[in-house]
Amino acid sequence: MPPDLSPQRILERCSALGLAPERLPRHVAIIMDGNGRWARARNLPRSAGHQAGADVVEQIVTAAAELGLDALTLYSFSVENWRRPKEEVQMLMYLYAEYLRQQRQTQLDHNLRLRHVGRREGLPQSLLDELDRSVELSADNTGMFLCLALNYGSRAEITDAVRRIASRVREGLPDDAIDEKLISDSLDTHGVPDPDLLVRTAGEIRLSNFLLWQISYAELYVTDKHWPEYTRDEFHKSLHAFAARSRRFGGLDSTNT
Repeated sequence: MPPDLSPQRILERCSALGLAPERLPRHVAIIMDGNGRWARARNLPRSAGHQAGADVVEQIVTAAAELGLDALTLYSFSVENWRRPKEEVQMLMYLYAEYLRQQRQTQLDHNLRLRHVGRREGLPQSLLDELDRSVELSADNTGMFLCLALNYGSRAEITDAVRRIASRVREGLPDDAIDEKLISDSLDTHGVPDPDLLVRTAGEIRLSNFLLWQISYAELYVTDKHWPEYTRDEFHKSLHAFAARSRRFGGLDSTNT
């Protein structure tokens, strides 16, 4: 049975967790790190870590949707990840396609709007077909954006946006029309609110070329948990940490005089 995503039920879920809806982030972006290290610590092949990580994705997606978040972006495969062994890359592409096939009903039940962020060039056609099918099926949904960053790099995204804007300038767009909104609207995440919270698992403290334009004012949360250990409860801890922060956006805290 599809979950109840009504405002009243969302409010009840937030209350049960001790979270005020107005203190929740609108958009959470996650760098899913540590699958390989999780597997190695258990004397398992890296493929087992990636499979375990894929199983966690559904937990986090449904948890975010059921709390009424506007968007969730998952950093799944970067433009730099092509440097990994060919067999591992092939296995990851297979897992992504399987995820898309298996999660279509969840996508519909949770009213998710799927968005691919990243370059299509280089991705296998079989994966692109599954991706396009899932995007098409969710086109009329009105709930949370689920953005999958596949073959993604922020510098590549910004470069592509600059090329699109340059093309419009050649067609007559005046220079003074180029502003922050136009740049945002030219990115892969156009129409999606910027992340309020950036989560990184596995204890690494770096951004790894992820949403560099969009996270300008995001709060950062780093956990030592590897991605396969980042359960629904860990996700809720991230939200509590965010809710406890004072966001000033360059101004002063309201308690300061």
